[in-house]
Amino acid sequence: MAAFFKNNTIYFMSQTIAFVGVGRMGANMARRLKDCGYTISAVCDAHRPSATSLAEELGCAAPETLAEVTASAGVIFTVVTNDASMRGIFLGAGDSLLKGAQGKIFINCATLSPGIHREVHAAAEAAGAHCLEAAMASSISHAREGKLYLMLAGDEAVYQSVLPMIEQMSVNRRFIGGPGRAAEVKALVNMVMNINTAGLAEGLGLAAALGHDLDMIREIFSQTGANSRVLETDGGDMVAREHDCWFSAEHAAKDSGIAQGIARETGLSLPLNDATKAQYDKMVTLGLGGLDKSGIAELTFKGRHA
Repeated sequence: MAAFFKNNTIYFMSQTIAFVGVGRMGANMARRLKDCGYTISAVCDAHRPSATSLAEELGCAAPETLAEVTASAGVIFTVVTNDASMRGIFLGAGDSLLKGAQGKIFINCATLSPGIHREVHAAAEAAGAHCLEAAMASSISHAREGKLYLMLAGDEAVYQSVLPMIEQMSVNRRFIGGPGRAAEVKALVNMVMNINTAGLAEGLGLAAALGHDLDMIREIFSQTGANSRVLETDGGDMVAREHDCWFSAEHAAKDSGIAQGIARETGLSLPLNDATKAQYDKMVTLGLGGLDKSGIAELTFKGRHA
C-alpha cells in the first residue's frame, strides 16, 4: 500500500494494476510490470479477444465493463487509439472508468490531443480520482524491456507516488508540468520525427532516380548534416521496401494532425508539417496506412506507388 499527500489530504493507494488498451504497446507494458512483481488484476480492450488472450497469459481477469476494471485496481493504465476512444472510456454516459473511481490513479499513455487530456483530468478530479499523462517515445520492444522514454504531466504528487512503478517501465523520463503539457511535447516529438521521415524518403528517392548507390548515399548522409535518428532506424527499410509495422503510417497521419491542430489554435503556420500530414494521409487513402511510417518512401521512389 502506497500513499501520497495532496491538497492537505493523504491518499492511500493499492498498487494493483489494470490496463485498458492492450495492443502491442499496452500488452508489453503489462507483461513488463508483471515480471517486476506487480499484480495485474485486469485487462480490457475494445477487441475482446486481445484482452481474453492476454488475461489468460497473465493470470488475471478480462472484465466486460470499464467500471469493473476500475474496481479491480488502484492504478489503471490506458493506451487507446485516439481522442474519441479516450472520451469513450472516461466520459461515456453509461459505463465508464470514472464509475466508483474515487482515490484511483489513471496513467494515460496514448498520443492524444492536449485538450482531451485536460478534459479527462478535470473529470477525474471531479470524481475524486487522479490522472497522469505518460506519453511514450519508444518502440514495442522498449515497452517489453522496461526501456521506454516517458514524458509525464499532471499533478507532481501523483507522479511521485507512482515513480517506482514508472522507473520499472522506463530507461529515462521527464516530468514536464500540468495537464496537457506532456501531450504538447509528444506532439512536437512526433511532428519532427514525421517530417524527418518524409524528408529522408524524398532524399533517397531522388538519389535512386539519379542512379546513385543508396548504401553510399546513406553512409554519406550519416557523416553530414543529413544525418538523423530516422536515417538509422528507417533508411535501410526504405531502400529494401521492408515496412513491417513498428509505428504505422496511419498513426503518423493522426499525430501530425494533432500538431496541425495545436498550431492552428496558436495561430502558427507549419507548412512542412502540413505537407508531411498530406503524404501520410495519402498513404491511408491508398490503403497503405498499416505499413510502418518508413513506407512513406513508397510515395517518393520511381516505379512504386504514384
